[in-house]
Amino acid sequence: QVQLVESGGGLVQTGGSLRLSCAASGGSLSTYIMGWFRQAPGKDRAFVAAIRWSGDRTYFADSVKGRVTISRDNAKNTVSLQMNSLKPEDTAVYYCAAAVQGIVTRSDAYDYWGQGTQVTVSS
Repeated sequence: QVQLVESGGGLVQTGGSLRLSCAASGGSLSTYIMGWFRQAPGKDRAFVAAIRWSGDRTYFADSVKGRVTISRDNAKNTVSLQMNSLKPEDTAVYYCAAAVQGIVTRSDAYDYWGQGTQVTVSS
């Protein structure tokens, strides 16, 4: 059973940056698609970014494209989300997730989820 733990959230001003990390235990992430989703108050969980197991393919939501990068270190069993030029609308709980296969932008493709980390962007 893979367990995922996110870290790195916090309060940041508009235009600032944050780096979220996701650490796995209980299994290797090396064969999983890794994704980040976010959920703002009163809204559905939304796709942010994903990366294939090999790291050679990445995917981004239009709302974050150009401001966010995703990376993984299979040796360390971690995946990271670097967020720059943050906006108040980026405020949400951010979740790390792992999928064996499926459409990477769909939350129902993911088998394992972390508990989330809060990101708050002040205006």
